[in-house]
Amino acid sequence: MIIAIDGPAAAGKGTLSRRIAGEYGFHHLDTGLTYRATAKALLDAGLPLDDETIAEQMARDVELAGLDRGVLSAHSIGEAASKIAVMPLVRQALVETQRAFAVRAPGTVLDGRDIGTVVCPDAPVKLYVTASAEVRARRRFDEIVGNGTPADFLEVLADIVKRDERDMGRADSPLRPAADAHLLDTSEMSIEAAFLAAKTIIDAALK
Repeated sequence: MIIAIDGPAAAGKGTLSRRIAGEYGFHHLDTGLTYRATAKALLDAGLPLDDETIAEQMARDVELAGLDRGVLSAHSIGEAASKIAVMPLVRQALVETQRAFAVRAPGTVLDGRDIGTVVCPDAPVKLYVTASAEVRARRRFDEIVGNGTPADFLEVLADIVKRDERDMGRADSPLRPAADAHLLDTSEMSIEAAFLAAKTIIDAALK
C-alpha cells in the first residue's frame, strides 16, 4: 500500500503524512529531506553546489536511516537543497531511492512535490494537500517565532511565493496535482479535520 502526498511548502502535508503513517503502522518518508541531506553532504565537504556530477554522487550515497529532520530543517540547507533539486541527475538518483523505499511492507507514506506524478504514479491513494500562500506563510511565521527566532511575515510570505514559483515552474518534475489525486485544501481546516478526510479516502482504498 503506497500513499502519495504532494503539495506546496507549509501546506501541512508533513504533519498529515506522519499522522497517517502512525495510524496505519506504515513507513514514512519526507522526500524533501533526501534533497536536504544531499545538500548538507555537499556543504559539509566544502563542495560546489553547481556541479551536477558531484551532486549526483552525493545523492546516491544518501542513507534514509540517517535523515535528521531537526538538523536538515536549517534555512541554509534548504537554500542549498533548492539549487540541487533542479538537477535532473540528482532527481533521478533520489527518485530511485524513494521508489525502493515505497515498496516496503506493510505500506508506505511518501510526501513531497512529485510523488503522485513521478515517483509513485501508480499509488492507490494520492493526496494533494494545499492552502493559500497567506495561510501557509502565517503557519511558517508562527513556527519560526515559536522556536524563538525573530521573523518578518512579509519576508516569509515572499519566500513562500518564490518557492511555489520555483517548484511549479521547473522543467523536471514540476509541482502539480496528479490527475487522480484527492485535493485537500487546509486553508480553513485543522490538522484533525484534514486527517479524518484523508482517513476516509484511505479506508475506502484499503477495502
